[in-house]
Amino acid sequence: MKAAQVTAAGAGLRIVELEIPTPGPGQVRIRVHACGVCNSDAIIVEGRRLGIPYPRVPGHEVAGVVDALGTGVTEWRKGQRVGVGWHGGHDGTCPECRRGDFRLCRNEKNPGLSYDGGYQEYMLAPVEALVSIPDNLSDIDAAPLLCAGSNPYNALRYAGALPGDLVAVQGIGGLGHLGIQFANKFGYKVAAIGRGSKIESLAMKLGADVYIDSKVKGPAEELQKLGGAKVIIATAPDSSAMTELIGGLGPNGKLLLIGVSPGPIEFAPLQLIRGGKTIEGWAGVTPADSDDTLRFAELRGVRAMIETYPLEKAAEAYARMMSGNAEFRVVLTM
Repeated sequence: MKAAQVTAAGAGLRIVELEIPTPGPGQVRIRVHACGVCNSDAIIVEGRRLGIPYPRVPGHEVAGVVDALGTGVTEWRKGQRVGVGWHGGHDGTCPECRRGDFRLCRNEKNPGLSYDGGYQEYMLAPVEALVSIPDNLSDIDAAPLLCAGSNPYNALRYAGALPGDLVAVQGIGGLGHLGIQFANKFGYKVAAIGRGSKIESLAMKLGADVYIDSKVKGPAEELQKLGGAKVIIATAPDSSAMTELIGGLGPNGKLLLIGVSPGPIEFAPLQLIRGGKTIEGWAGVTPADSDDTLRFAELRGVRAMIETYPLEKAAEAYARMMSGNAEFRVVLTM
């Protein structure tokens, strides 16, 4: 089979031929049809984490069909449509797993890090990582929803906002353009926060009720004019921009952090104490959460804006994603 493999940190992606793997106990083999290219794949390609066992195949937005079953696998069948997201397995024994909070497993497995991911024609995955793909959702549409879609969907639905509440989405990119759609379908009053006037029409088309151009106006002040946000979901990886959003929260408002930024967020304790406001980091989702995301997206027509590339152009697809110019998700097809 063909695979896009990273041989060492910073060595880039190259197309190689590998033996088609055989599933072990508790595993399935997936014939990959599509795989999203996500910014988190830079962890593997650039070697941003210690201890990655190279060579390694990235990819954690995987959509395909079950091709073979390992021993002991009875709950999935050959030919069934499945996906795998960032949560690629859990140990079931750590304190968090014993309490059913698998997304916080201390020994969580991730496709592309713990085992080879979806930048290949076939891959192995443990059964606890599998997500069922609905019939009316294509593989290309399903792939980015398994990470870029599942995170804003689940962050929003557990954030405590009610229909009609003001919810702001900061950043109109790979995560944000899906967050706006989900927030609209949940019945919130949606404020989209972006940079520049050119993206305003797109934000409104995606379902925003209000567009705030952060180049021209202060987002916090504009949100306060609207009564203050019940929830602000921060998707753009910019700590200074996140800091500026705190002042836009209303009473009992919550700033939800999804975008990953290395810099600190700065605030005075009184900013949170007055009005009972909170800042929360969203820690990810389980396969069950991704199941819900796909079914809601199928039901309400939420779709990512996607650019596709064949597997053979994986390096070009990765570079396009990293450039920040893709609109808005990149997906490899096999």
